[in-house]
Amino acid sequence: MYRLARSGGARELLHWVSGRAAGWAGLLDGDGTVLHGVTRGADGTGGDGTGGDAAALAGVDAAALAGEYAKDLSRLEAHSFAFDRGPHTALLFPLDGPPDAAAPILAVVAPRPLPDGLAVLLSDVAMPLAMCWAAETVERKRLRVDLAESRSREAVLHLLMTGQLSIAHQVAGALRPTLPDPVRVYVVECPSGRRDEVARICEELSGGRSWIVRCPVYARHLILVVPADADATEQRLGLRAAEVVPECVVGVSENVPLPDTATGYRQAFHALAVARGLPERHARFGSAPDPAVAAGADGARWADELLHPLLTHLPRRSQDPGSQELAATLASWLAFASHATLHLKIHRNTLAARLRLIGELLGLDLNRVGDQAALDLALRIRATPAGARSTHREEQGARPPFGLDDILRGPAVREWAAQQLRPLTASGTSRTAADPRATLRTWLECEAQLGATADALGISVPGARKRLARLESILQRSLLQAPSARYDLWLAFRALDVAGADGAGADSGGAYGAVVGGSDSAGVDGADGAR
Repeated sequence: MYRLARSGGARELLHWVSGRAAGWAGLLDGDGTVLHGVTRGADGTGGDGTGGDAAALAGVDAAALAGEYAKDLSRLEAHSFAFDRGPHTALLFPLDGPPDAAAPILAVVAPRPLPDGLAVLLSDVAMPLAMCWAAETVERKRLRVDLAESRSREAVLHLLMTGQLSIAHQVAGALRPTLPDPVRVYVVECPSGRRDEVARICEELSGGRSWIVRCPVYARHLILVVPADADATEQRLGLRAAEVVPECVVGVSENVPLPDTATGYRQAFHALAVARGLPERHARFGSAPDPAVAAGADGARWADELLHPLLTHLPRRSQDPGSQELAATLASWLAFASHATLHLKIHRNTLAARLRLIGELLGLDLNRVGDQAALDLALRIRATPAGARSTHREEQGARPPFGLDDILRGPAVREWAAQQLRPLTASGTSRTAADPRATLRTWLECEAQLGATADALGISVPGARKRLARLESILQRSLLQAPSARYDLWLAFRALDVAGADGAGADSGGAYGAVVGGSDSAGVDGADGAR
């Protein structure tokens, strides 16, 4: 008994008792609900405990019979109970438990004649079985507490990424550590099944100062929000984590204010794509301007006009999503594609329905990378503090913008675009199929679809994937996995095309046409959109 209690727990003990009794054995609560139930067959195998072994309990629903008698035992407040029905006998023994919790009842249903000493055996097994049940109950409660804490931390991170700082601080107040400001964001990629272990290692390495969240989208990722004012030892957290766990890969953001946690996560995710190809398996995001800042005050006006139908939407029914929920859905989908269902905890049909509604409200085709890029830029502009935006209205003649192209004509945006694409120039600019610019343009023109890109380039799908993977190393940005840099790259190409059209009358149509109203595409049919 005690060997089984140490090695197998309550279920193994019940399996053994069932074999000794040649019948059904289980644990029930006071209202007759079966908590555990097993039947050990003549060959030593066990059933699920719902009906009993065919040879021993033919025609008897042992679990239902035991449940009926368990109710009688609770009502009679008896210390044990035996009842005969037909050729079977039911024996019930309440287990000992803490005074503030109801203890389960051990029940055995067996055919007569009962094995010699079965009643004494059941009274002896009651103590180790009660100990096993108590230990398993504590473990179940611990797992529920861990799950609740994990979900709370995930909720705090979600609030931070959607800019709801006051609510995030309120929820985080019950947890530790407190939210730092400013922060650095780490994305740690670890082997499947070792995320909890790596989380404990990262907590020890950071001295308990990191806010560690298990990513709800990628099962192999941990997200760490670390104080940006940490000492030199803690600043090497990513390198130390990669050294301690050989399979880990770490991407690190720049120092960002707490309200810009979403930007920090995006930077760390791009750095992770670079770190996969480095021997030290660690990379930090390189300094880069933000197009939302470069867009300036005119960009803020354009973003407000573009998103106005969405932000002022009033649902027809109380159960329909409102403007804030739709905006959060759009931001999540732009960042995580179809994985937004995991991020938002909604069904894929719900996501698809919301995306169709958003497309109808804004008059855009969410299957087009160009429309996605415009919406991504608009949402990032709205999340940028007004004081951080550059002002270049004087350089634009102080005229109101008419659309995205007017924003992309700004000198600050053109400078940002040139900087984004400069690594491609350094890698070669020959107009061949292998040219990095040609590959990237073709991919964007094919709405970031690998199959269509491979056909257009005349290569295989694995070949197209390899080219884009090489571009990730050149650009130091993630392309194939969301969050992807496809939006920034589309905007950068479009900004240079607009500048070329203004200066030399070049044709800037094709996949980089202006983002206006609808298109010839059929719209979003599912949660994947253009992914």
